[in-house]
Amino acid sequence: MDKLKRVLSGQDDGMMSSLQRANQVSTLAWGTRMKGFLICFVLGALSSILGTCLLWIPGVGLAVFAVLYSVGNICALASTMFLIGPSRQLRTMCAKERALATAIMLVCLVLTLCAALWWKNYGLALLFFFLSSRDAVLKLFSLCV
Repeated sequence: MDKLKRVLSGQDDGMMSSLQRANQVSTLAWGTRMKGFLICFVLGALSSILGTCLLWIPGVGLAVFAVLYSVGNICALASTMFLIGPSRQLRTMCAKERALATAIMLVCLVLTLCAALWWKNYGLALLFFFLSSRDAVLKLFSLCV
């Protein structure tokens, strides 16, 4: 509580980065972290499943799918932030061996939304969807073969 008071009153030293300050101020108890993880994970999974089910609606199905798929991915990312914290999550995502995959996934996520909602190019939206979920498709294919 003292840390929160120091930060809010401006008496905190300027040596810490803003991510460190945010992580220090927003420290959650383990039970709260688990509740946040479960809520975000379940919302993300339900959103992705619902989006897949609604994909086949003529006319608007792909746009609805793109939005629900993107919300599901964002919820899944948020769920792991509850477990390990936002600064560690960002460090892990931007690590040398994961930076390219993270960039590709985030860019494809945005491009999926753009292709489905603004450009109305559904073939391109599906291409960006498959590019963003490349690892899942490869693992599924390797299991089948």
